[in-house]
Amino acid sequence: MLTLRNVTKTFNTRVLFNHASMTVNHGERVALVGPNGAGKSTLFSLILKKDTPDSGEVVRDEWTTTGFLPQESEPVGDETVLEIATGKAGEIEALEKRLRELEAAGDVENPDYFEAQTKYDALHDPQAEAKAKKILRGLGYKEDEFHRRAKEFSGGWVMRAHIARLLVMEPDLLLLDEPTNHLDLLSLVWFRNYLKNYPGALLIISHDRDFMDELVGSVYEIDEGRFIAYKGNYSDHLRQREENWERAMQAWRNQQREIEQVQEFIDRFRSVASKASQAQSREKQLAKMEKLEKPRPLRKAFRFNFPQPQRGGQRLIVLSDVHQAYGEKKVYRGLDLEIERGERIALVGPNGAGKSTLIKILAGEIPFQKGERKLGTNAKLGYFSQHRADTLDPGLSILDELKRCAPEIREDEARSILGSFLFKREDVHKKCKVLSGGEKSRVNLVKFLVDPPNVLLMDEPTTHLDIWAIEGLILALQRFEGTLVFISHDVHFIRSLATKVLHINAGQVTPYVGGYDYYLEKTGAEEDARAAVVAA
Repeated sequence: MLTLRNVTKTFNTRVLFNHASMTVNHGERVALVGPNGAGKSTLFSLILKKDTPDSGEVVRDEWTTTGFLPQESEPVGDETVLEIATGKAGEIEALEKRLRELEAAGDVENPDYFEAQTKYDALHDPQAEAKAKKILRGLGYKEDEFHRRAKEFSGGWVMRAHIARLLVMEPDLLLLDEPTNHLDLLSLVWFRNYLKNYPGALLIISHDRDFMDELVGSVYEIDEGRFIAYKGNYSDHLRQREENWERAMQAWRNQQREIEQVQEFIDRFRSVASKASQAQSREKQLAKMEKLEKPRPLRKAFRFNFPQPQRGGQRLIVLSDVHQAYGEKKVYRGLDLEIERGERIALVGPNGAGKSTLIKILAGEIPFQKGERKLGTNAKLGYFSQHRADTLDPGLSILDELKRCAPEIREDEARSILGSFLFKREDVHKKCKVLSGGEKSRVNLVKFLVDPPNVLLMDEPTTHLDIWAIEGLILALQRFEGTLVFISHDVHFIRSLATKVLHINAGQVTPYVGGYDYYLEKTGAEEDARAAVVAA
């Protein structure tokens, strides 16, 4: 279906791929992993023929149809959600135009004609609209939202409509670039279960290890320009990667011992007449020996110790009879909630249910119409929002900003921590005012870890982090002795940290005193998602 043979690709002066090869067969589920900047999205551009390799070739089966979900959706106009999902927002017109162009050129035997015709037929199927509606429901849309203009929704909701369009078309090869970024937990479970039964092949870029563990059967890791293939899911790949490194390291050590022994014989007997010929023979043997390179240390989650916060009282935040509304939309009516010392709480529920509103109320970031919010003894709150960057001094460098909030930290330690969160070498001297939104979020995250409050309130802290940075954050928070309340769509992150779940929906907050799996068992969310997939 898809083959890359000896592909080399450079970006500016940097080599992304060096004689790299990979194969995706019909029906396979493949994950593409590697650090940010390794070239994963560039590889998708090569497969989609939006870019060309410097050398080598990218070969797609002539009769393979391809679909692509980018990380961000295109700007929308006046089209409705359902029109996007059924291709009536420009997709059908574009396909018709392409078909006419190829027909006018007498090029109907072209594989492009076959692909355009196949997608056109899928969107024109009498059942296409019914299928789109079922998929939209699975992805979290309500029936009365299908005919609303897409521009009334956030970019994440628009992306769900594009996911639905791809699933309606069912291309033979589906390329997904961070598909879980815009999904809440319930729609993510539904989407994952739907993809398990998807008839085509999947090639996935994701930082969600639980998503990959549930779906994929093979992994290609981009490492120093090479594609290294592993059989199994993401966790299997980690185990095999470790085993391969251990074998390579043992082989290198064995060769080093052999070299030392041979060199010792040469040095000892080079000047001894009766042994000189043997010494010369072994010297030639040593010169011809193919030397093994010492394996580079495997990249692993960064571990560091940070100052533990001051111990607070037993009840750190208390909400009593809180009412909150945005215009006519009532989010909470009479909410009572207590956050106690040492709790690790995940807020879950559909998008728009009020998770971010609740965490902002807890943090004191927004007013509410009625009720009371009290802080307990010695409560020191820290609020992390993925959209908030006003805590940074625009005139300071990243390194100086970190030192400002933790004056006692050594520069080498600060650089190591920043490096684990993707700020390498000279990056630490960039001024905060020139940072992207994602970079600002990561700097704020590092600041929390080196000078933590005793109540951490975090809204999607894993956004913009790669898998290893997420693992480093998990390890740091597992050693955190304070209280943690967080929102995340990363199931592995939730499973690793949450000991209590608050399910938020329609203004109701329902506690589940147990981890994420306990919550799933008690609510039957997994079974509901599977049933919805069957219905679709």
